[in-house]
Amino acid sequence: MKIDLSRYNQGWYSRGRNGAIVLLWWFIQGTLFRFSVHNMYKWRNFLLKLFGAKVGKNVKIRSSAKFTYPWKVTIGDNSWIGEDVKLYSLDEIYIGDNCVISQESYLCTGSHDIKDPYFGLITKPIIIKDGAWVASDVFIYPGVTINQLAVAAARSTVIKDIPENEIHAGSPARFVKYRFIEEEL
Repeated sequence: MKIDLSRYNQGWYSRGRNGAIVLLWWFIQGTLFRFSVHNMYKWRNFLLKLFGAKVGKNVKIRSSAKFTYPWKVTIGDNSWIGEDVKLYSLDEIYIGDNCVISQESYLCTGSHDIKDPYFGLITKPIIIKDGAWVASDVFIYPGVTINQLAVAAARSTVIKDIPENEIHAGSPARFVKYRFIEEEL
């Protein structure tokens, strides 16, 4: 088998907006969004909403966070998106209420078919449910769900779903312990 990247084709894929809107978003993100001061959360939320993101109340997004296609992103109430977080939103990214996505984490909804000699594009949504915490420098694979109150510990690589109330750590991330004991829930 030979790899032939000259035959790569993503003609089936839709970014969800035309090229002019995509370029306009990338310009706005690299200027008005990026250079807004620390506590201008409402301004950044406004810009994201202007480009089709669904952003809840009291959401705090840092100016260095990056959104590939904001119209494919939903963020619930009271959630935080930290410094240098990347939301590679080739597919839908859903972040629930009261979630934390810590600095330098990467939510990756797109990859390539490793068995395809033409390296075909694959996209799958990512779901982060209410109260979950994606700690610093975590990589989340396409198609993963981080369930309610679950934690992806710092520097983890999450390749499969994390069940409710569990803490997973490592590369690949594995169960460590429960976040809350049953009496606390």
